[in-house]
Amino acid sequence: MTNPFVPILWMAGLALVLALGGLALSAVLGPRRYNRVKVANYECGVEPTPRPPHGGRFPVRFYLVGMSFIIFDIEVVFMYPWAVSFRDLGMFGLVAMLTFVFLITVPYLYEWRRGGLDWE
Repeated sequence: MTNPFVPILWMAGLALVLALGGLALSAVLGPRRYNRVKVANYECGVEPTPRPPHGGRFPVRFYLVGMSFIIFDIEVVFMYPWAVSFRDLGMFGLVAMLTFVFLITVPYLYEWRRGGLDWE
């Protein structure tokens, strides 16, 4: 009898060979035209400077939108298993999820107050 994990190991090995082979081929066959713009750090379209231009505040709009996506993704990841096992958890599960949802609304309110949801 063969081990039932052998096909999984073959598939993992094939995936590893394809991934490393793709990286190696792109390093060998890819163009090498480096310039100042390609090697510079990219900061979401904002020029990386020590001080913000015109002495204003550093714009945090991009970071607030990214933070909201992360927060709501985490909320969905935790709420789905809770909804599946809602009857088994009882009152403790309900109180725990209400506390979690309350704590999730704090960053949402912060972003709303900072103007991260206004697209003017």
